[in-house]
Amino acid sequence: MKQRGLVLLACVGAALLSACSPAAPQALGTLEYDRITLPAPAAERIVAENVRPGERVHAGQVLLKLDPAHTQAQLAAAQAQAAQAQAALSEAQHGPRPEDIAQARANLAAARALAKQAHDQLARLLPLERKHYVSRADVDQARASARDAGSKVAAVRAALDELLHGTRPEQIAQDQANLAAAQAQAQAARVLLGKLDIVAPRAGIIDSVPYKLGDQAPVGGPLAVELTGTAPYARIYVTEKERAQLHVGDRVEVTVLGRQQTYAGRIRMLRSEPVFTPYYALAGNDASRLSYLAEVSLPGKAASTLPAGLPVRVTFKGMQP
Repeated sequence: MKQRGLVLLACVGAALLSACSPAAPQALGTLEYDRITLPAPAAERIVAENVRPGERVHAGQVLLKLDPAHTQAQLAAAQAQAAQAQAALSEAQHGPRPEDIAQARANLAAARALAKQAHDQLARLLPLERKHYVSRADVDQARASARDAGSKVAAVRAALDELLHGTRPEQIAQDQANLAAAQAQAQAARVLLGKLDIVAPRAGIIDSVPYKLGDQAPVGGPLAVELTGTAPYARIYVTEKERAQLHVGDRVEVTVLGRQQTYAGRIRMLRSEPVFTPYYALAGNDASRLSYLAEVSLPGKAASTLPAGLPVRVTFKGMQP
């Protein structure tokens, strides 16, 4: 009897010690998936909507389509400008046509003939002026006509020399730059046209489609939000004391409220700056009010069973309370 009493006393003492031992620290949060927001590349009307919220999609699947009419017109205009710039560059590189050179030489011959006629007229009037058979005004007019004819000869000769020397390298460089700019504009319009088909960048689940068929979202507006990743993660908030003892890679236990199963998680992110904290809580007794955001990754087997948004409880085993 005495031995049985000692055993009973030892069991009661062990139970009391277990009941008095402090529980492991815990943190609350929610299940989340990595979110990808697909923005509107242009302010165009939605003409096709191929998915609904909650639908699972694969990478490259077309989710929505925007009206391509305006972008196609921009692409056509840019391509026309590129063709015009290409023609101007080809013309500059080939230089003047033989017909243009022949015409310039004919103009030079005509100018020389007129200049010779003007000089001959002046030469005839000079002797007559000395004999006072013509007025000085007539001689001055003939002299001005001769100078004007000589200037025209020089201008026509310069135009012919320009044709014979060909296009300047600087002009060709300008035409090349204009062609490159026009081609870049056409490429930009072509890329934008390709973006009007909104595709899923990764496999995942469509979380929301804010705009409906016929809507016109602004540039950058969210057309669809996709949840991606092989498994959800727990987003929790830890206190200042817990933050001091936690490290990225630490193992924890994750319990999803409403589920009996406990998952083995690993801390994948710890913020170094507190959130939801007033400025006066950075020192003193109020330091315990600091709250830090953390993320806990879950095993891949949780992907098909755990939806986003469920509340979770994370237990930090081995941490001193």
